[in-house]
Amino acid sequence: MLAGGRSSRFGSDKAQALFRGRSLAEHARDLLSPYVETAVIVGRDSPIVDLPRSDLGPLGGIAGALSYGATRGFASVVTIACDMPSLPDGLLTALSRQAPSYCPDAPVLGHWETASLAALLAHIEASPRRSVRGWAEAIGALPIPANTPIPNVNTPEDIAAL
Repeated sequence: MLAGGRSSRFGSDKAQALFRGRSLAEHARDLLSPYVETAVIVGRDSPIVDLPRSDLGPLGGIAGALSYGATRGFASVVTIACDMPSLPDGLLTALSRQAPSYCPDAPVLGHWETASLAALLAHIEASPRRSVRGWAEAIGALPIPANTPIPNVNTPEDIAAL
């Protein structure tokens, strides 16, 4: 789970913000848990850091997750942002079936092959467009649409609205 953003619109660490009595990070971890062997946080106070350096946005977090997965012998990783407390039914099931795949409605939500780490690091350094969608399209990742809106928390008002 990616939790390395600045939370500037939120005003504090949104990964730790409470929604229904639990942190947003806990909600995201619980969403992933049925689909992964290990659910970890990339960024923040985690020993798993963005690569090749911080402040690269979600691609840096995905690279950190790929590195972590590769060093532990995983063939792929599933990523989610900490600010997605719920997902449409069936979306993670569909993503988990094929790597690489991603949700074009929320591109950080994806299933990525760890073997693509070197290519991602090269893409980060060479591309002026550091978007997850741009990376996903560059590697031919299968787009799997959500078909219903995905809640995304950027402000305290967003939590209140949920």
